[in-house]
Amino acid sequence: MTSFRRAVLFVALAASNLNGVSAFAPSKAQVVANGGVIKSSTARDMKTKQPPAAVITEKDKTSYGEVSRQYRRTVYTHNEWVKHRSPDRFGRNLGTFASSGIFKNLSSEVLTTTTVATFIVLWNCLTGSYQDLAGVAHDGPLKDTIIPMLTLPLTPFTLLSPSLGLLLVFRTNTSYQRWDEARKNWGMNINHTRDLVRMGNAYYDRSAVSEERAQEDLDRLALCTWSFVRAMKRHLSPEWEDEEDFKKELFEKLPEQQAQKIIDAAHRPNRALQDLSVAIENLPMHFIRKNEIHRAATIFEDNLGSSERLLSSPVPVFYSRWSARLLSFWLLLLPLGIWGPLGTSWNHVETIPVTFAVSVFLFGLEELATQLEEPFTILPMQGFCDKIYNWITEIATFAPGDNGMPVYTHPSYTPDMVVKDKSEEKVLW
Repeated sequence: MTSFRRAVLFVALAASNLNGVSAFAPSKAQVVANGGVIKSSTARDMKTKQPPAAVITEKDKTSYGEVSRQYRRTVYTHNEWVKHRSPDRFGRNLGTFASSGIFKNLSSEVLTTTTVATFIVLWNCLTGSYQDLAGVAHDGPLKDTIIPMLTLPLTPFTLLSPSLGLLLVFRTNTSYQRWDEARKNWGMNINHTRDLVRMGNAYYDRSAVSEERAQEDLDRLALCTWSFVRAMKRHLSPEWEDEEDFKKELFEKLPEQQAQKIIDAAHRPNRALQDLSVAIENLPMHFIRKNEIHRAATIFEDNLGSSERLLSSPVPVFYSRWSARLLSFWLLLLPLGIWGPLGTSWNHVETIPVTFAVSVFLFGLEELATQLEEPFTILPMQGFCDKIYNWITEIATFAPGDNGMPVYTHPSYTPDMVVKDKSEEKVLW
């Protein structure tokens, strides 16, 4: 046993020094290149290599998978919910299976695995035995030759199935969480745009200016609020899809100079948010109330940063690629594993539809995760922006007392206004 250990150690030491490479020290070439100074190979000494920028063609932009994303931007009302939970939803969904966007987008992958299954069935009929239409067995023309049948035991697929399932579940759940976070960001935008304009209207000191000036300031506040969410929508959308509409809307709703400044900015949402901050500062009100409105505007910056993180940082690419590779190999080799267990069918022909069905559902899960991973082009952001514009411009038209409610003006606090009632010892304002 001792001699065996010595032999293993000798072989390891010899292998570590092959081609001038040492297991525990840098090579001579590395030392010479560093001017005779030995440097550690830490992450600090390694330069980060950036991957090349993705290049897409016009065909990529207009592919069915990309074009169909706009039809998934659904905003539900009560009518849609009634249809969504109707008892005939199962039949309706099965009836539209072939026209499903998910199915169409993975048709090439499913066709590949089904073609492989068909080839394996035909190959094994040639190299093994086959049945004619009358059910009589015959030897294939290549049987008992050096050409083998193509089969695999089912056990490896059984062992890999739990791991593959976990990979797909994690991938799908992570993608849904990204979509959910993006939707919550826009939900916060919707809530705080209304909140900001409402506070601006309620806190506005109308005694300091004319009614015309007050309405002008509040309209400007509403437009600046809308311009931020519209600039954020453009910031998160593909240029070829939204650029022209974005410019058109800005010039229609904003003063020309303000719209042009936003369009020319390197980071358009930041410019729009700056305009909003100036509009808030111009409102005549107490500085404490003004700070409350600024806090609402700060939330917009947080939502923008969170959305930018989702857009620029996908699920780690190596995870997605490895999941896709494992799934592809599993499905491509699956016909070899199920050919034997499906031997009760005529010429093992059930291998083909089984492979087709399994490929559709498993590739479909991976496709769902991929479609959800980038959530902004399937969110109805334009619908959100249009509703925000309608709601906040209406809030800006509200005026104190326009509904018959009494409006009380409370004077500001000064020490001279505090009077004590000697009988009740209360502070009166």
